[in-house]
Amino acid sequence: MSAKAAISLTTGLEDPEKVTVAMLVSVGAAEQGRETVMFLTKEAVRLVLPGHAVGIACEGCPDLPSLVKRFEAAGGRFLVCPLCFNAKQLDPEALAANATLGGTVQLWEWIGDEPAVTFSY
Repeated sequence: MSAKAAISLTTGLEDPEKVTVAMLVSVGAAEQGRETVMFLTKEAVRLVLPGHAVGIACEGCPDLPSLVKRFEAAGGRFLVCPLCFNAKQLDPEALAANATLGGTVQLWEWIGDEPAVTFSY
């Protein structure tokens, strides 16, 4: 079994249910002790800025702030596409503590030579 999980998310709060599902998968992996990274692209890059990962996607769904906190507490990391982030003229100083700017090269370096479980949303 692979000890790593890579979850790719392209959607921001324009589709809160998709964000919630991706966060649930990521939290589950991290809380099971898997080394877990969420690769954020397109509108998803905003989710690692203060005040953006907010709300509840549906009745009975966990709220996004609690999922983000659980992900960080379990050691989960965000890898944020710098092309997408910079194109939106966002502030890199405002990134969450467990987020770094990095693209596909950094994602492949993180995966390394061992297999990784991947999900894409």
